[in-house]
Amino acid sequence: MTVLNAPKIKILCVDDSASIRARLTEIINRRPDMEVVAVASDPIIARELIKLHNPDVLTLDIMMPRMNGLDFLEKLMRLRPMPVVMISSRTQPGSEETRRALELGAHDVIAKPRVGSNTGLEAESANIVNKIRAAAASTSLASQPRKKSAPIRLPAPIRAAAPRRTNGEDLLVIGASTGGTEAIREVLEQLPASSPPVLVVQHMPAGFTRSFAERLNRTSPLWVKEAEQGEPLLQGCAYIAPGDQHLKVERRGSQYFAQLDAGPEVNRHRPSVDVLFHSVAQQAGKRARGALLTGMGKDGAAGLLAMRNSGAFTLAQDEASCIVFGMPREAILRGAASEVAPLEQIADRLAGQASLSRQLRIDSITTARIHRFWPETSARFRAKAAGQLQRGQAAY
Repeated sequence: MTVLNAPKIKILCVDDSASIRARLTEIINRRPDMEVVAVASDPIIARELIKLHNPDVLTLDIMMPRMNGLDFLEKLMRLRPMPVVMISSRTQPGSEETRRALELGAHDVIAKPRVGSNTGLEAESANIVNKIRAAAASTSLASQPRKKSAPIRLPAPIRAAAPRRTNGEDLLVIGASTGGTEAIREVLEQLPASSPPVLVVQHMPAGFTRSFAERLNRTSPLWVKEAEQGEPLLQGCAYIAPGDQHLKVERRGSQYFAQLDAGPEVNRHRPSVDVLFHSVAQQAGKRARGALLTGMGKDGAAGLLAMRNSGAFTLAQDEASCIVFGMPREAILRGAASEVAPLEQIADRLAGQASLSRQLRIDSITTARIHRFWPETSARFRAKAAGQLQRGQAAY
């Protein structure tokens, strides 16, 4: 429902076809809550129009004169991040261009019909305006330049022969949106092959998460796959939430299992980071470790706070290393992050805290046994254990 007197969503359409620009303008301007404030035939013109009109959302083609749309998207997300919906004949499901657009930070993609463009666009009109609304709702953030950290390149992964079952120990969870595909890759490449199960939500449409997981599997020490309903979560394996399905965790005895849910969107996303984080807070509590990475909007902030309140260790990516400092910023403002760290330190902090947590449980069991059988020595043991723990925490 449209809110009366609410400001309209301002859209800039960038496409080298005059007929496509006209058709998109007609489709968008029929809606009472949005309007096309300008059109551009190439990115060079678009750059000046962005400064002039400050649009809320950009629709962007790929094949254009003077500058490729993907090259423009990369520059835009680095220097002036804003919600972008790609509308191109090259953004077919599973295509390399689609994968690259989502990696660079496009909010969503729509495949432009190859023939009968006007008729085809009209058939896609509801999809187009809904994705524009979702992009606008993800919030447009400050357009300050981002300090980009150098990516860490690792040799070919060395992983265990096969993942193995856990004994109800730690879970690692990661959530991301705009710019998250490369951030997730960097984190997974740095996690050790012996890591606890890792669950990942990246805002991505249906049809793209399987190839995303396969690509990560080629470079990560972990076994990476798209999550499947009811499968056990194994040590040394990372699970990517399928596009258009929420990912949750269920604990049965000492084993965790993946649960998929096609319920309503949360924060305008399915999969939603909040859904995963809330589930992990309930099922794993202090045995979980979570990181909220780059992205527009606020998805994951409430869930990260629930995790922290349940005793989990929580991280937010810092502003300097984010493509878009939206989701982490919201988490920090809510007090959801135990720590704020640059991207290159996220994996070490997650892995270090997981290792420390396991040692804490070993120490607590040993302390309990000594207290039971040798009460007179328990006080000295606890004092020594406390000193060791303090030194261990300082090392991390």
